[in-house]
Amino acid sequence: MIDLRSDTVTVPSPAMRAFMLEAPVGDDVFMEDPTVIELEQTAAKIFGKEAALFCSSGTQTNQIAINVHVQPGGEVICHEESHIYKYEGGGIAKNSGASVRLLQGDRGRLSASEIEKWINPAHDVHFPITQLISLEDTANRGGGAIYDAQVLEKISDLSKKLKLPLHLDGARVFNALAENAMPAAQYGQFFDSISVCLSKGLGAPVGSVLIGSHEFIHKARRVRKVLGGGMRQAGIIAAGGLFALKHNVARLKEDHLHAKALENALLKCTFIDKVVPVQTNIVVAILKNAEQRDLLISKFAEKGIKCMAFGPGMVRMVTHLNISQQDIDYCVNIIEKM
Repeated sequence: MIDLRSDTVTVPSPAMRAFMLEAPVGDDVFMEDPTVIELEQTAAKIFGKEAALFCSSGTQTNQIAINVHVQPGGEVICHEESHIYKYEGGGIAKNSGASVRLLQGDRGRLSASEIEKWINPAHDVHFPITQLISLEDTANRGGGAIYDAQVLEKISDLSKKLKLPLHLDGARVFNALAENAMPAAQYGQFFDSISVCLSKGLGAPVGSVLIGSHEFIHKARRVRKVLGGGMRQAGIIAAGGLFALKHNVARLKEDHLHAKALENALLKCTFIDKVVPVQTNIVVAILKNAEQRDLLISKFAEKGIKCMAFGPGMVRMVTHLNISQQDIDYCVNIIEKM
């Protein structure tokens, strides 16, 4: 079965498994696990930051960041389709007691001008105090859309001018960096905190890292403990993420080329209305007849291809390191015959 539902379905390679098996471990709650420490230092250095914190998931890293940045009753600005709002179980309200200002923007992306319009006046007691801006790069609901560096710079400048922290949900940030060719350390300077997922396109079995200043990570470590996220001999899983950062970043462009091949095949189908222009590894096809979505997914499954519903009349395919060129050739052949 060729599984295109998500890049979360990746499994560790034999080389990654061997690396994990041999990883030295210690007690991470005591900050004594050498593999976790190496992973955190490596991730922080990549993005030009002081420190990092290994966590179980991207939802956890995002929710920890929000909890550190925002006081109860404060407000988070994010896109209306953002993962932190749409797919994290209402965590902003439950974990941090904060409200959310949902903005619209092209393919999951915001602009500085739109953000500035919705900053609440701090002196007016009727409004929650704006305390955080959060962006997502790449934007999942935007079909893997990436931010232009100049747009990020303007948003970063605005956040600094207003003394508002800027958080990045960078679950697929390395996919973005593979396309915009910006050095990660330069990119990292736009943000006060960055969440990076290790278990999507990078192929680790579990984990994310939260990156920021020493002071921020010190606070984040306490929140992780409160949320039950403290792990003991975590090096055995952190090793998967460390291996991924060392060996699986440079190959991401291959996934993007595979996604373009799927896009080109889908555009030839008479039952497809349009395909969201592919920029990275996510392909979103919109059907002419929305009611045929589940039938189409079933037909793909009969041919050994898994994809997923992504909204009314929408189907998503995601390429990743477990999808070979042979797999793509097979998928293209099936699509063109449908």
